[in-house]
Amino acid sequence: MAAQSSYFRNFFSAGHAPTLGAAFFYFAFSCCIWVMNGAMAPFISETYNLTPAQKGVMLSIPIFAGALMRFPLGVLAQYIGRKNATLVEMVMIIVALLFGYFLVDSYNSLLAMGVLLGIAGASFGVALSLGSGSFPARYKGLAMGLVGAGNVGTAVSVLVAPALAQKFGWQAVYGIAAVAMLLPLLAMIFFAQEPPDVDSHASLREHVACLFEKDGWAFSLIYAVTFGGFIGLATFLPSYYHDQFGVSKVQAGQLSMLAAFMGAAVRIFGGWISDHWGGINTLTAVLVTVAVTLLGCGLAGNSLVGTTLLLIACFAALGAGNGALFQLVPLRWPMATAVAGSMIGEIGALGGGLVPNAMGLSKTYSGSYFWGFAGFAVCAVLVLVMLRGMQIRWTRTWAEKGGRARSA
Repeated sequence: MAAQSSYFRNFFSAGHAPTLGAAFFYFAFSCCIWVMNGAMAPFISETYNLTPAQKGVMLSIPIFAGALMRFPLGVLAQYIGRKNATLVEMVMIIVALLFGYFLVDSYNSLLAMGVLLGIAGASFGVALSLGSGSFPARYKGLAMGLVGAGNVGTAVSVLVAPALAQKFGWQAVYGIAAVAMLLPLLAMIFFAQEPPDVDSHASLREHVACLFEKDGWAFSLIYAVTFGGFIGLATFLPSYYHDQFGVSKVQAGQLSMLAAFMGAAVRIFGGWISDHWGGINTLTAVLVTVAVTLLGCGLAGNSLVGTTLLLIACFAALGAGNGALFQLVPLRWPMATAVAGSMIGEIGALGGGLVPNAMGLSKTYSGSYFWGFAGFAVCAVLVLVMLRGMQIRWTRTWAEKGGRARSA
């Protein structure tokens, strides 16, 4: 116990803790905004009488948009600084939310709102790089895990947004969120500082070199399962609980919160355990757990309790996997972590946009969500096979056995 206490004291003294806190706050609010349409989907679906396929499209657009915006934001951060990039993005998020409050009045304008919500989804790579930038390599896994735990914003969204929508109307929630977004904006202005870990004079080609490497694409495919699965399922679950089990809209959000909160909380553990056990070892255990629990969810479609327990276990694995993957990113790209993280986040998060669509199509054509869960489980197995093949070269070149940081 004393050793662990000493470890955490050394950790917080090794970097700039206020920046770490501001980055977490910023990322948590961004995640909350990003999945807002998913959190309110039962209300929106009732308003516009949406089919399962239409709901899948509505839920996937913010995820796709957020994924596509991540890389440009990461590049911008390299030239104006990560702190300044977050300030620009948060102002844009507020403008987007005001559009939703004043101008969304049809299904088509709702889809446009989904694109604007994607601005919030662009925050990931820059948030992690900003929060962990002042920490040495041996602590970056934990630092990124702590910032990445801002995924808890998805749990807050699916818990709070339905209750607010029921009381004030779902469109009013956009306006409430616009006002709330001022809190992380002020925290970033007053508490964060630009980390010293990136050479801002490096060329664009040097920054985006990861785009042309096999490792970059391998990381992206892993992330498509871990984070893509997390955000895709978190967005889809309120609709799934409401449609599959007939629970109320608010109860659907509460049940979804249990899984989403677990995934966000365990992300910290994933970063910490990866610093000690290795990111590769952690990801191996994660992918096995994800495949088994997803298949179990598909088979337990008539049991509310069984499905919820399996989803909690699945989200815990996904959260740990997200922390593990981003323990490896700064080891592989130590001088371009922000852009590498944004690129991996962009490609990987696209996988999340496929999840609601796959679930909607499975329900439409088979009358069951089983094939959506099963297809995702197969993807996890295929990525596990790729990981075990790639790790042989990784541990010979830039990482210790199991995926730990190499000693100086």
